[in-house]
Amino acid sequence: MSDTPEMLPDSAPESANVRQFIVHAEDDGIRLDRWFKRHLPDTSFNLVSRWARTGQLRVDGARATPGDRVLSGQAIRVPPADPARPAAPRATPQRVALTPEEEAFARSMVIHMDEQALVLNKPPGLATQGGTKTNEHVDRLLDGLWYEHEGRPKLVHRLDKDTSGALLIARTARAATLFAKNFSNRSAKKIYWALVVGVPEIHDGVIELPLAKQPGSGGEKMHVDEEEGAPAKTRYRVIERAGNRAAWVELQPYTGRTHQLRVHLAAIGHPIVGDGKYGGQEAFLTGGISRKMHLHARRIRIDHPEGGKLDVTAPLPTHIAESIDMLGFDVSKGDVLIDSGPPPSTREEKKQKARTHAKNLRKERRGERRGRGAESK
Repeated sequence: MSDTPEMLPDSAPESANVRQFIVHAEDDGIRLDRWFKRHLPDTSFNLVSRWARTGQLRVDGARATPGDRVLSGQAIRVPPADPARPAAPRATPQRVALTPEEEAFARSMVIHMDEQALVLNKPPGLATQGGTKTNEHVDRLLDGLWYEHEGRPKLVHRLDKDTSGALLIARTARAATLFAKNFSNRSAKKIYWALVVGVPEIHDGVIELPLAKQPGSGGEKMHVDEEEGAPAKTRYRVIERAGNRAAWVELQPYTGRTHQLRVHLAAIGHPIVGDGKYGGQEAFLTGGISRKMHLHARRIRIDHPEGGKLDVTAPLPTHIAESIDMLGFDVSKGDVLIDSGPPPSTREEKKQKARTHAKNLRKERRGERRGRGAESK
């Protein structure tokens, strides 16, 4: 994959040519030299190694080596390839021509618009970004959403192709920077609705199961890996149940692993309805229930660049609305809970707590040694 990651400006005046990139979810866990090969292929391994030796290459502010592994949300500091070379003039962004039908379709997805942000209600079956044999995707359609702005709108997060719902788009570089920071420090809150097979025994709980790419799947499938998986945490709440046949659940991911909600629900024995990839044949219900995946990004709440919160709810797609009606669920019972507590500790906060604990432990041990010395006199 060669999609360029989000680049953030370096605020230090003496580092005007230094670049900073945010690691995307699809690059989670890869080696740093592999990240360069994917996203900055013109940068040689020797140059990356030299930057590492001289301390110019950093990840989240710490010195890094080519063999280090990067995690989603981390910031990679990349020095200029040739400081002596004058910066090339910035190319004026060009709008890719869409057909009138494509532009109308793009605009039909918009459910919120202000000077800094758009929120789209992405339909199921539409990819967020392109790839092998994927030519129709949201990123391409963003050229129909410039409106009066001079800059092209930017993706700041993603939804699976078969997941519908709220997709946040930044309209300015300032907004893209703030939103990227919110996603990386997990202060952004996303609420999903799903229909699942069966009913979880615990109606309001948390799933904490580490996830990794499943060997032999070409990276297309994830699985629970207690030994080498990346930490993943999901809160869920059963809103209603249809006997023991199915349940309507609200989900809030505390981490952003690939296919996290789908793998977590399948792992506890309640796959999302229509998710044959992780639930197999058991993921499909009879009785006229659609075979499409029943996972919807219902709501997103995030800091707004101009202050306050951006809080947008996305209407349900037709197939999920029909299934909820067929199963006898009352839609008015949804949209009750969004976790208002503090987000889970970030990696840096956890490191700081560990350092503080170690420091306190050393102080206690020094005190014990002094006490024993005084007793022996």
